[in-house]
Amino acid sequence: MMRTRVAVTLALLVTLACCGPDKPWHATDISGAMPRLEFAMTRAGDGAAVTAGDYRGRVIILYFGYTNCPDICPTTLANLSDMLRQLGRDADKVRVLFVTVDPNRDTPPILKKYVAAFAPQIDGLSGSDNTLADLARRYRIAYSVKTQPKYEVMHSSAVFFFDAAGRARLVTLSTDDTAGMAEDVKRLVSE
Repeated sequence: MMRTRVAVTLALLVTLACCGPDKPWHATDISGAMPRLEFAMTRAGDGAAVTAGDYRGRVIILYFGYTNCPDICPTTLANLSDMLRQLGRDADKVRVLFVTVDPNRDTPPILKKYVAAFAPQIDGLSGSDNTLADLARRYRIAYSVKTQPKYEVMHSSAVFFFDAAGRARLVTLSTDDTAGMAEDVKRLVSE
């Protein structure tokens, strides 16, 4: 009788612990603070015109960069590739969208080859100057391309995570914690 009471009490305590506040995210939760994913761009892999609607049903990771970046962009994409490997089969439910801020040099063949070197779940996207500026403004991404006196490109390092319905959910400035990102993305995939 006493053992039964103890077992029931323990079961209730475990149940109550599971009903507590949600486990915190590794990235910063921005749910409700940023607009839904919306864009119309060109995918480098096949030259197709794509919109956010083409990616609905998948968790989307949005990152702005350029192929001639000496350090931050390749490191970020390598970390995102490592995170995708950690997802196993769930990686097929995720797309990383690498939006070039240097479309004059990042031609579709160059962009396609660049993203293919990291993971098959990464799509390189480009657009007109106005399309790029509109998308960057939507997510408060700063970037600039100066051609004189020497060619210089600057961009924000934010990485955005959108759920399968296109809602902005998370943002991070560092992709070093690949296991934490994988855990966050698994949670988004399972929602």
